[in-house]
Amino acid sequence: MPISTRTYAIIAAVAAAAGLGLTWGVTQFSAGSEDIFAQCRRGVVGGSGQLGGPFTLVSETGETVTDKDVVTGPSLLYFGYTYCPDVCPLDNTRNAEAVFLLDERGYNVTPVFISVDSERDTPETLAEFTDIMHPRMLGLTGSPEQIKAASQAYRTYYKVQNPGDPYTLIDHSTQTYLVFPEIGFVEFFNRDTTTEQMADQVACFVDAYNAAK
Repeated sequence: MPISTRTYAIIAAVAAAAGLGLTWGVTQFSAGSEDIFAQCRRGVVGGSGQLGGPFTLVSETGETVTDKDVVTGPSLLYFGYTYCPDVCPLDNTRNAEAVFLLDERGYNVTPVFISVDSERDTPETLAEFTDIMHPRMLGLTGSPEQIKAASQAYRTYYKVQNPGDPYTLIDHSTQTYLVFPEIGFVEFFNRDTTTEQMADQVACFVDAYNAAK
């Protein structure tokens, strides 16, 4: 099958330079008074409230799904959009490569790409994007209201620069969130986290999660 012009653009964008993401504090997950993930964290963790929560979105297959349908095992969530010229392809390639490393080590982690672009990111567009990155990467979109609710749950930021313009860029935050079934959010990764660092840290979290079951 010939590769589309859009696919070439996505692949080429992976090599592009990217800007800095936002950072903020988070609340640690505790089992009783003890943080079962303490040995996995790289920095001081604290903050004003718990990140994450329930959401209802539309899968790249066209099905309406909830967070319980999506987060059935350790998952890496990223909010972005497929028309992003540089940051999203770069970040999602890093996430996919980390998951490939984890696959080699016997860890089954799902990369998830949540679009903040309800106007242009159809399920079909998301499927094309995610298929390039990793065979298990799942793309999610939805109505403006559904996307806003999911974004607010994870305290992400996004803003359409020129509403109504079919070529508009969207400003957005760039953290990747590690989440587990039942527990939910446990850690985030900034843009300066390398593939190897992410794989090592996620493996540590998965080991701690499994040990605590």
